[in-house]
Amino acid sequence: MELLEKNQSYCPSLTSYKRRKTREVNIGGIPVGGDNPIRVQSMTTVDTMDTEGSIAQIKRMVDAGCEYVRLTAPSNKQARNLRNIKDGLRKLGIDVPLIADIHFTPKAAEIAAGIVEKVRINPGNYADRKNFDVIEYTDEQYQEELDRIREKFVPLINVCKKHGTAMRIGTNHGSLSDRILSQYGDTPLGMVESALEFLRIAEDEGYFDIVLSMKASNPQVMIQAYRLLVNRMDEEGLQPYPLHLGVTEAGEGEDGRVKSALGIGTLLEDGLGDTVRVSLTEEPEYEAPVAQMLVDRYNDRAGHKQIKDIDVLPYDPFSYTKRETRETGNFGGDQVPRVISDMSRVDQWEYKKLKEIGHSYLPELDKWGMNEQGADYVFTGENPIPFMLPNGLKEIRNFKVWKESNDENKFPLFTEEEFNSSSLRHPELNFVKMDSSVLEADPLEKLNQPGVVWVISSENSHRQAELRRFFCELHTLNIDIPVIFWGDISRLSDEQAQMYVSTDFGGLLTDGFGNGIWLAGDNHIMINSLSFNVLQASRTRISKTEYISCPSCGRTLFDLQSTTAMIRKRTDHLKGLKIGIMGCIVNGPGEMADADYGYVGSGIGKITLYRGQEVVKRGVPFKDAVDELIEIIREDGNWVEP
Repeated sequence: MELLEKNQSYCPSLTSYKRRKTREVNIGGIPVGGDNPIRVQSMTTVDTMDTEGSIAQIKRMVDAGCEYVRLTAPSNKQARNLRNIKDGLRKLGIDVPLIADIHFTPKAAEIAAGIVEKVRINPGNYADRKNFDVIEYTDEQYQEELDRIREKFVPLINVCKKHGTAMRIGTNHGSLSDRILSQYGDTPLGMVESALEFLRIAEDEGYFDIVLSMKASNPQVMIQAYRLLVNRMDEEGLQPYPLHLGVTEAGEGEDGRVKSALGIGTLLEDGLGDTVRVSLTEEPEYEAPVAQMLVDRYNDRAGHKQIKDIDVLPYDPFSYTKRETRETGNFGGDQVPRVISDMSRVDQWEYKKLKEIGHSYLPELDKWGMNEQGADYVFTGENPIPFMLPNGLKEIRNFKVWKESNDENKFPLFTEEEFNSSSLRHPELNFVKMDSSVLEADPLEKLNQPGVVWVISSENSHRQAELRRFFCELHTLNIDIPVIFWGDISRLSDEQAQMYVSTDFGGLLTDGFGNGIWLAGDNHIMINSLSFNVLQASRTRISKTEYISCPSCGRTLFDLQSTTAMIRKRTDHLKGLKIGIMGCIVNGPGEMADADYGYVGSGIGKITLYRGQEVVKRGVPFKDAVDELIEIIREDGNWVEP
């Protein structure tokens, strides 16, 4: 039996973990794809003309676990200097394969292809210049454009074939050519077609040492683009090329890790991905361990508990549609997903304890304050809060504690057994905790009652798949009850929790599933922040300013980490705004495709400011640029005083 209808096919299995079998591509003696492990890579931040600095940084990256290292080569001069860097590394006994990152300059790519083991080109700017023009092409004009691309691209193919050099055709969301935009729009389909134009030419020329990528700063767009790429390659009968996974411009700290894990981890769950790069606005040697943590989850995944097959998907994996649910309390319907903070292990309650989940008591005013990430509910288990709660927070108690008080301002959490054996209910909202392995119609229908929200957990190591299967079963049974994800992260490190929760719950949220997150653990501040950040990264609930900041590279024209921190300090109260902070024009309007405002390096000490993808001010002195950015936000009516 086919797992999915043909037009939905994009991965080997949605219920049994299997990696997609891809073509093996040799990269300097460390092959990718085929039966090889999922490889980890990163990118230097030192100027490629700084030979000794590049060598020293690459050594640190290799020591941290990088199996491939990418360097920027935006000019012929920098491409040639790759030889000096490579020779210096080999003298130190460092044989790591090098990858040249090329934008705009085909000649630099051809030079680099004769030196390094792999070149990366962006089809959006390799043979095109993006002018943000809307152009209507006739079929004849469109074919003329493809012929022009072939003329510029074939020389690089020939150099790669001559030297045994591999290539990554890497599309970036937002850096699509005007030609692609005119035909497909700024969409995942446009990203895919941009790469396929180049891929078809390569296959025509008998060149197959290719890796593909579909990067975006929006994990939802990135996930959809990779899935659609696999679908389209299969439909066209193209080779099953290896995939390089990455969320571009993910940011720093928890934000960067959550966004990266949500995008990369979801695709790894699908069995997609042969090499991974986590892009953080931090030193590059910090990226590989994070990527390895993601990859390591799948080393023994094949032995997971068996999950019942899915015959036909009840949703579109290539576009977002929110699951339709009944509105129950403030869950489901058109409500945003809710955050439930588990504080059931608190021994002694004080007002100040709730500050850990975003609610602060102000004794001088005898009032409560709530920040932008104030939890919606607090679970107290068997130790209820003895004082009146702020208006923005509601309490959930274990059923046996709740029934003694029968307080209509508090809400009960039932086990399945308690719910089925008792007729006592809250008149508005009742939570029932259950396991996602319950797929039979009879027990589900018994729990499918008005005023009920399900709290769903899974002990399966292939948790995301089992939870997805559960939602498919609800569709089959026409059950529209709201569902909250529950997980215990008390045995995980903070970084593991960020990786695993973002992957397992965030991936499902991007497919339209889930009405809330409920995490159990001892670090309440981290749990609350993580829950909101996963919702933000999945684009299902925006609670704060989002920063789309690139990870820095040799093209960067200012200190990205300190500048990002400076901009964040001035603007992090602007809930819902997305601000792109890019080190150079290569990572400018293209990489910050869905940002509201942009801060982009355009020369030494000079910044270009954007409104969306429109240039507002050029050549702004670095010392004035943040003030000028704030002034643009103010002019648009989007500024509020902190």
